[in-house]
Amino acid sequence: MKQYLIIDLEATCCKERTITRDKMEIIEIGAVMVDAVTLKIVDEYEQFIKPILNPKLTDFCKTLTTITQEDVDGAMGYKEALVDFKKWYSKYDDFLFCSWGDYDKSQFEQDCKLHSVSYPFSSEHLNIKKEFAKVQGIKPCGLDVALAHVGLELVGTHHRGIDDARNMGCLMPYIVGEA
Repeated sequence: MKQYLIIDLEATCCKERTITRDKMEIIEIGAVMVDAVTLKIVDEYEQFIKPILNPKLTDFCKTLTTITQEDVDGAMGYKEALVDFKKWYSKYDDFLFCSWGDYDKSQFEQDCKLHSVSYPFSSEHLNIKKEFAKVQGIKPCGLDVALAHVGLELVGTHHRGIDDARNMGCLMPYIVGEA
């Protein structure tokens, strides 16, 4: 394996849980490609996606993610976004899909089923939340706590896909490296 593909998704959500887990949809793909040798981010990708089940974002969702209604209204649909994303990551021929927990993998699977498209990754997936906890000898924690644990500051906006993906990328030396 030559790279780690770190993905963080943001999805439709609400405070009152009127949007149930099975009705959530991806509204942002944030991804970074990390070189497996240097453990440095070598490329990044961000794409907003227009939801179809709940096209109007809740105030809670907009506040949590800082994604605006205009961001998703002007975005491409899921199928088109997935083609674009695959085009981006296909430049890399040997990577492992990683995310903070298993949510992102299951959300991709759910959205692929909703839109009748094939899941775009191999079955291999690294839950870097679990791996970080194991390597660091701590209980699984949130990304912000993990960053603080190793003396790094959260950069950007928490709960924005691209920013969270970048922050996870910065943690890779503490997960698979010697740090």
